Amino acid sequence: MWVKVCANTSLEDAQMAVDAGADAVGFVFAESARRVTVEQVAEIAPRLPEAIEKIGVFVDAGLDELTAAIEACGLTGVQLHSTSDPEIGARLRERYAPERLKILKVIHFQQGLEAELRAAEADGAIDGVLVDSRTATMPGGTGIRFDWTAARGNFAGSRLKLVAAGGLNPENVGEAIATLRPWGVDVASGVEERPGKKDAAKVRAFIENARIAARKLDLDAKIEV
Repeated sequence: MWVKVCANTSLEDAQMAVDAGADAVGFVFAESARRVTVEQVAEIAPRLPEAIEKIGVFVDAGLDELTAAIEACGLTGVQLHSTSDPEIGARLRERYAPERLKILKVIHFQQGLEAELRAAEADGAIDGVLVDSRTATMPGGTGIRFDWTAARGNFAGSRLKLVAAGGLNPENVGEAIATLRPWGVDVASGVEERPGKKDAAKVRAFIENARIAARKLDLDAKIEV
């Protein structure tokens, strides 16, 4: 189970996620209460272990903005929200091999999700899809969960690496994993003390509960076989 702790605003918080066992840490470069600058992340990322994935979160970013952040910060992945350029993934992949840069596309749970997932499956540049909730004013990071039961069929029927996001916290991540059986999970506000500041106990509990739920899925799969 791939676990990403997103919306880090300091080295302390990012290192906290690393120490708790996260696979990836995220940094929001888009408009948000948790927004960070390229300069900030360029100071944080090099101080983190090389093995930890460092994912930049962008909304409608162009190729120049993306590549500048990737290079300056040493990002190993990007999370693309509502991009106005449908070819941006392919253009990034022309520059960066899969082992150098992970490209995650964000799709919101809504009517038409199945068609969007099929389109993502046909996109050879995409490494995975993060399924999130949204509001009329926020493309992500809403802290609102989508309908996991309704989405279960979409997750089960996809060949993609699907990451569940939106409204996850230490108390419900196990339920989300049991229901959706995702490839990964992503959390931001659900492990915060306040906007932009992580809570160490919540971060540890989230990752521990996600690992427990993932191990249970593996055990159940072996029993079924």
